[in-house]
Amino acid sequence: MKAGTRTVAGVLTVAVLLFPLYWMVNASLQPSGALLRPDPAFFPVDGTLDGYRKALSSQGPHLLSSVVVALGTVLVSLAIAAPASYALAQLKVRGGPALVFVLLIVQMIPGIVMANALYTVFSNLGLIDNYLGLVLADSTATIPFAVLLLRAFMVSVPKELTEASRVDGAGYWRTFFSIILPVSRNALVTAGLFSFLFAWADFLFAVTLTTGQTFEPITVGIYRFVGNQSADWNGIMATAVLAAVPAAVLLVVAQRYVVAGLTSGAVKD
Repeated sequence: MKAGTRTVAGVLTVAVLLFPLYWMVNASLQPSGALLRPDPAFFPVDGTLDGYRKALSSQGPHLLSSVVVALGTVLVSLAIAAPASYALAQLKVRGGPALVFVLLIVQMIPGIVMANALYTVFSNLGLIDNYLGLVLADSTATIPFAVLLLRAFMVSVPKELTEASRVDGAGYWRTFFSIILPVSRNALVTAGLFSFLFAWADFLFAVTLTTGQTFEPITVGIYRFVGNQSADWNGIMATAVLAAVPAAVLLVVAQRYVVAGLTSGAVKD
């Protein structure tokens, strides 16, 4: 039953991802003028790679910047969220339920409010146009979600496992690294994947905390590329494909961990 559910979920995930991706690829391979016809072609019969040449030459550095920011966000998010979730789920932390409620409330704060506040703080700290600044900004949005997700799983970890390690003389940190992290693999992959996708697709923090003088993530690069090349639609679509493919491939590859991570802890044995 579980295998069938995961197979169906995987097929639906691939279909949802590939259908819009096909139309972007189709548009990116057609000449710009072909997209403005009343009856655009469903297949790129007279395809061209000019859009990809333009996209790679202008957006290549932006793609690399997004990879750095997204991976940094994943590392920071998991490094903070995993121990925090362990403490909230397995240890008797005073005020734990109140902290969980605060994490829920934090996710309701509009992003523009967070971006404006962070801009003032980061400007004073010299973190504008800085990779660390953008990683920290994205982490403010991903850490609360990751904590809630990981805590929901770690609550279901049998306490007998941690108690047995404590009896054997293991401390809290050794129990965390030796017991909790290995059994939480699916949940960690899920939290890391969502953190990566958020940072990869983030536009608000990126456009607020970067000026383009040092680096720009791909979302800001596409925004400015569209503004400068509004008539070059195959180049714009090629840029969109290059930005979508890494996230789509990552989600397809990790979808079985995502399904397991989201459903783990939902039902108690």
